[in-house]
Amino acid sequence: MKIDIVEMTPTKAQLVITDTNPTFVNALRRTVTSDVPKMAIDNVEFHLGPIMDEGGQAYESITPLFDEILSHRLSLIPVPTDLDTFVFRSKCSCNGEGCPSCTIMYSLNKKGPCTVYSGDLEPIGSEKFRVKDDLVPIVKLADDQALLVYATAELGTGRQHAKWQAALGAGYRYGAKITIKHDKCDLGASCVDVCPKDVLVKEDKKVVAKHPERCNLCGACTEVCEAGVIKVEGDPTKLHFRFETDGGLTAKDLLIRGLKMLEERFENLREQISKLEE
Repeated sequence: MKIDIVEMTPTKAQLVITDTNPTFVNALRRTVTSDVPKMAIDNVEFHLGPIMDEGGQAYESITPLFDEILSHRLSLIPVPTDLDTFVFRSKCSCNGEGCPSCTIMYSLNKKGPCTVYSGDLEPIGSEKFRVKDDLVPIVKLADDQALLVYATAELGTGRQHAKWQAALGAGYRYGAKITIKHDKCDLGASCVDVCPKDVLVKEDKKVVAKHPERCNLCGACTEVCEAGVIKVEGDPTKLHFRFETDGGLTAKDLLIRGLKMLEERFENLREQISKLEE
């Protein structure tokens, strides 16, 4: 198996995996989507009663949205994740009480009129845990409204809830195997004009597949070719794999952790099979 990196940014990865099969790539897709853990807000405590500002003015602790809706919105805000530092709360030495090794605490204190954004979440502790996207709108507060909450983030996986899903839009497609019978081509070039990805070009008095990596197997070229000289097939040994993240984990860290998890699972399976053969 060979992996070529086509694109790698903090929030996006695109790979070409060759000498493989869809089974392995789908296992990688499922792993980065459902099994690699990330941090997300799981508990929100709302202040009840009036909220006073520095001048002694009282604000009502209320917003236009139900607390449950606000909690849900807060849970979907990307929280920075360091998988080498944090452990699952249920497996932490604090016995689930919550400590710096398994949780991140945030506070949010805003008074209207204003729009509350994700950037208003203040980490209690190191600034390195400030949320990645500052401009996610949460709620609008009126003149006499205020919001004071304490939120706790912890590790989880996509199998538990979508808020802990590390990879977004993960998917793969077959590479294209394009065959052109040049000796029978009438050079009408209608296939070149109809291709939505500019895969085909006319060069040196013949049609060639100059950018086969762009082909999405739509079949438009084969449908329009009256001579029937173009054949497009999916190649199951060459797969284009891509995914995105919300910024909590970088695409590189997510990919490395997903591959390590697969390696460990395959090794455990090998050991179990070896015991059966003894």
